Amino acid sequence: MTTRVITNISELTTNDPTIGDCSALGRLFDAALVIDDEQVLWVGASADAPDADDVIDAQGCAVIPGFVDSHTHLVFAGERSDEFEARMNGVHYDGGGIDRTVAASRAATSDELRDGTRKRVNELFAGGVTTVEIKSGYELTIEGEKRELEIASEFSDEVTWLGAHVVPPEYKASRDAYIDLVVTSMLEACAPKAKWADVFCDRGAFSVDEAREVLTSARAKGLAPRLHANQLDHSDAIALAVELDCASVDHCTYIDDRDIDLLSGSATVATLLPGAEFSTRSPYPSARRMLDAGVTVALATDCNPGSSYVTSMAFVVAIAVREMAMSVDEALFASTKGGALALRRDDVGFLGVGARADFAILDAPRAAHLAYRPGGNVVASTHRAWRP
Repeated sequence: MTTRVITNISELTTNDPTIGDCSALGRLFDAALVIDDEQVLWVGASADAPDADDVIDAQGCAVIPGFVDSHTHLVFAGERSDEFEARMNGVHYDGGGIDRTVAASRAATSDELRDGTRKRVNELFAGGVTTVEIKSGYELTIEGEKRELEIASEFSDEVTWLGAHVVPPEYKASRDAYIDLVVTSMLEACAPKAKWADVFCDRGAFSVDEAREVLTSARAKGLAPRLHANQLDHSDAIALAVELDCASVDHCTYIDDRDIDLLSGSATVATLLPGAEFSTRSPYPSARRMLDAGVTVALATDCNPGSSYVTSMAFVVAIAVREMAMSVDEALFASTKGGALALRRDDVGFLGVGARADFAILDAPRAAHLAYRPGGNVVASTHRAWRP
């Protein structure tokens, strides 16, 4: 197996508190990293780096763990730029445009869905993402959801069934019948093709009780629970996420002190999706309140055609710093190690010995450039470990 030393690193962020400056980000300066095809073998000062088969010269640039994008909706057809324009002119976002994407996705061929997904995945990877979660949820039929999960599985092991995204048009007058379909035939067909189950639990989508029924049924089929919650309004959805030990509760735009207390005492990660607030002119989540209370926070793109057509984690980091009172280090940690925790992964999101050899070399001497140069092409190259 080939070994490589990445040397001449001006600033190495490891997210391993036992390394370097012993901060949460485990920073080293004038550093080096030795990897093989799969994992990190050694981390330390550039002057002490052991020999390896190949040398990669970072040329005085910063190196960070690969971004872990733990919330995306990449399998879809069509576009909804007119909705974005309308929101910029004052139209309120209510999630109602999902039906348009459902119609377009149902009408698309599998090759069209696959090609669109590949394009978006490649954009994420070019921007430093090395692990990505991908949801279904834009066909809302048994065969359609199976198809989306199969396509998602071509690009990621972190695949999420989102059959309970919204109630599709043909079931608007028979909501209970759709929920029954979701928790029986659809779940039976889709559970073998996914790792996670998710529900959009919010105004206009599914209630807390409905979400509990779907996630409890999914868990009985071996799927681990996640939850969209409190993007559009406040409810008891965050309490439900903690009750069910969801790995992540995502959006958290409308949150109160009780929610924060529940999250801070749980293993559930609050995944914040500021691209959605940027794209819908909605209030940003209270990241500062959560962090100060000890809540584990992740950042993700929420890439989707309606409310957050974002394929740049660097942009997400910049928004979090500028609009959500997060420090650069907090935002970087949330978009790497935080995302790994939201997927309950202990092999990605950091660069200590034994971690997957997933990292990005920046076109900058410090990781702070991710926020300092919003919209700039800050990631010079992305390196992903070999995956079977």
